[in-house]
Amino acid sequence: MKTGNELTDLVLDETQERMDSAVRHARQQFSSVRTGRASPALFERFLVDYYGTEVPLKQMASFSVPEAQLLVISPFDKNSITAIERAILQADLGLNPSNDGNVVRLAFPPLTEERRRELVKVVKQMAEEARVAIRGARRNGRHEIDQLGKDGDIPEDLAVRASKELDQLTHDHEQLINDALGVKEQELLEI
Repeated sequence: MKTGNELTDLVLDETQERMDSAVRHARQQFSSVRTGRASPALFERFLVDYYGTEVPLKQMASFSVPEAQLLVISPFDKNSITAIERAILQADLGLNPSNDGNVVRLAFPPLTEERRRELVKVVKQMAEEARVAIRGARRNGRHEIDQLGKDGDIPEDLAVRASKELDQLTHDHEQLINDALGVKEQELLEI
């Protein structure tokens, strides 16, 4: 049978893993929002229909950024260039791919001020969804700790201390989201 400390540590570890997952997910979502700069992160989870199979683009090609607003995609198989171009056009990113038979070039046009403001709102909404997920993980953790206390598995002082640790975990993870949001917001508003 586990001790009270082991039980609360288990609950706290599970809760932290859920919160870490929410932060990772938010950062992935942030990287998928297009800024005025060329970034391979935009294509992290990009799928290409390659001979009838959905293949991640990052497994099919390498990326380089020779200029701030130019991304060069070098496919490992030159026959996949048309499939890559088709996938980029279908994604409706506002980018027009061009190729020379060896590489695909994507010129990132500068964003208008209005579009930048819209994207900031989108990113703030993503951040709020992540904060809600973190608070949901805290609520579940607190419920488990309260249940352990009611069942007599842990003493009351241990339940109180574990609740305070949950609050600190929540605060720390929300701060990580706020920091990532600040960086992305600055990136979007930078001309």
